[in-house]
Amino acid sequence: MTSHHLLQRRLATPLGPLTAARSAAGLSGLWFDGQKHHPGALTVPVDDGQDPVLAATADALAAYFSGRPFTLPPLDPAGTAFQRAVWRSLLDIPPGAPDTYGRLAQRLGRASAARALGAAVGRNPISVLVPCHRVVGADGSLTGYAGGLARKQALLALERAAA
Repeated sequence: MTSHHLLQRRLATPLGPLTAARSAAGLSGLWFDGQKHHPGALTVPVDDGQDPVLAATADALAAYFSGRPFTLPPLDPAGTAFQRAVWRSLLDIPPGAPDTYGRLAQRLGRASAARALGAAVGRNPISVLVPCHRVVGADGSLTGYAGGLARKQALLALERAAA
């Protein structure tokens, strides 16, 4: 996966540091340290602070954690066509209004694929900005989050407070 990434930058957040990576087309990864499916140390150069995509990512995260509206940087996550469709659909879930795996699967026209959808959500390589944390169990319970349930709970609480 590292070959997709061209440049990286470390970003501080209230929930811990993130590693942001970009490809030729946009933001390709955003991971909390130690999160599940983290690619490990990237063997690409570190941004000198001048990269526009990584700067836009830092600005978006600063606004997000301050409860302000933000503009997403261009996104370019590597994945299958199904995974990319799932990740795009996450962007339609409004802040402060979590949705379920089942309803998400129905909206994608894949009602019987809730498990596959759950696996794709769990593999989302762009934490926070592609809001996989907004997907909850059918009963509203906080089910898995690659960054840890405490972070998922904190992100949802932040969004409820800002809504």
